[in-house]
Amino acid sequence: MTLDAWRERCLEFVERRMDGDPAHDVLHVKRVLTNTLYLTEKENVNEWITIPSACLHDCVSVPKDSPLRNEASGLAADEAVRFLGKSGFPAQYLDDIHHAIEAHSFSANITPRTTEARVVQDADRLEALGAIGIARCMLTAGNLGSALYSPDDPFCDRRPPDERGYAIDHFYTKLLGLPATMQTDAGRTEAKRRVTYMRAYLEELRGEIEIRPSDF
Repeated sequence: MTLDAWRERCLEFVERRMDGDPAHDVLHVKRVLTNTLYLTEKENVNEWITIPSACLHDCVSVPKDSPLRNEASGLAADEAVRFLGKSGFPAQYLDDIHHAIEAHSFSANITPRTTEARVVQDADRLEALGAIGIARCMLTAGNLGSALYSPDDPFCDRRPPDERGYAIDHFYTKLLGLPATMQTDAGRTEAKRRVTYMRAYLEELRGEIEIRPSDF
């Protein structure tokens, strides 16, 4: 079977397992795959590892507020390798695919030990940045019942961030710092570009929140 055929088979498998989380739907998986294809080419790594890993990285869904959240990527790695092994995928790639999926997660805090795993981790983290990252942040906050921002200190100027309480606080606890965690040169460059956009969004939001009637 060609790699293209495996990619479609993996996407079909993961789509059947989506749980309705709009921030982690099949479109999210396909965008991570697009990022992965770009970084795979830039880093010249093995696409037989990176592509299935990207397709299957969220094949087990654990809610953001679940106590099992830190285990999600390990559970997905186990399920992905089980599926690929039963389906006849080349066995020599399975261990590296397992590692790439397990190490992709921010909450798992696993250092990737292969370039393929670094590519998949970067590809997933790019999804948290830029315009799509802002949209996904708001979707997740809505699902969790979080407010948009603190009315007393919207941008954490005088208080520690509370990402569970306010969507905007997640920018300060995680998102704006992601470029420093990127593992590849191409991923880091793109992450910095997207964070520049996010900072501009925050400045626009600040202006709109602080607007006075006389400013119109």
